[in-house]
Amino acid sequence: MGAPPAGPTISGPHGPVPVRHYGSGSAVTLVWLHGGGFFRGDLDLPESHAVATELAARGIDVIAVDYRLAPLPGLPFVGRRGPRGRRRHPAAADEVRAVLDAVRDEVSGRLLLGGASAGACIAAAVTRTLPTGARPDGLFLAYGFFHALTPRDAAVTRTVRGHRRLTHHPALLDRANRNLVGRGAPTDTAFPGGQDLSGFPPVLMVDADHDTMRSSGDLFAAELRSAGADIERHVLPDARHAFLNRPRTPDSDAALDLVTAWALTQPTR
Repeated sequence: MGAPPAGPTISGPHGPVPVRHYGSGSAVTLVWLHGGGFFRGDLDLPESHAVATELAARGIDVIAVDYRLAPLPGLPFVGRRGPRGRRRHPAAADEVRAVLDAVRDEVSGRLLLGGASAGACIAAAVTRTLPTGARPDGLFLAYGFFHALTPRDAAVTRTVRGHRRLTHHPALLDRANRNLVGRGAPTDTAFPGGQDLSGFPPVLMVDADHDTMRSSGDLFAAELRSAGADIERHVLPDARHAFLNRPRTPDSDAALDLVTAWALTQPTR
């Protein structure tokens, strides 16, 4: 896969935001956000580095963002010190917005925003809260969850196997969401599901078949369509959550094929 490229920083409202640039000179730039439940993950995660490396090889410039992580669930005071100390919403969204603002002045072609899992939620939430003229030209959302309360779908939950039957139980996903915003805090700017989605750019959603979070993806796709968004959605048969974190597997390759074809044909709005 090769060593990660040296990463600069972009000035943000809470201090410098580490980013990594992949590729050079493409007409399409994707600002990319890894997953990790809002509280874990970094630029070395395969879901960040391997995805960005592969897309750059396919002709898409990628800027991977090391957005601010939320506190550890149940341990809110751990890791809060230092220049990249953990912070609740809207810190991560603020930093992604700052990166978009900086990148928009540098690219001449299409500017896309995307993310996986929690990163997909942040990408969609940031897009919803931006003025229409400042939104990206398109969104790529991989196995995301978008609602403050996870939609319950017993038929979907029964298909989940292994440790994720526990770690991705809807009640624990809801707890991770509360951890992002803080108990009792408003959720409307952190979770786009159930909100006004008018004016969204074109969206590509690629979800996993056997994934508790697919119930949120199902509902969010329906909400986008109801709002008039141009949406292309694929549910990969028999796929499990976080397939982009498993490089060069059939599901990861299939998703990268889909986003490459979609990204290189999307018009600039």
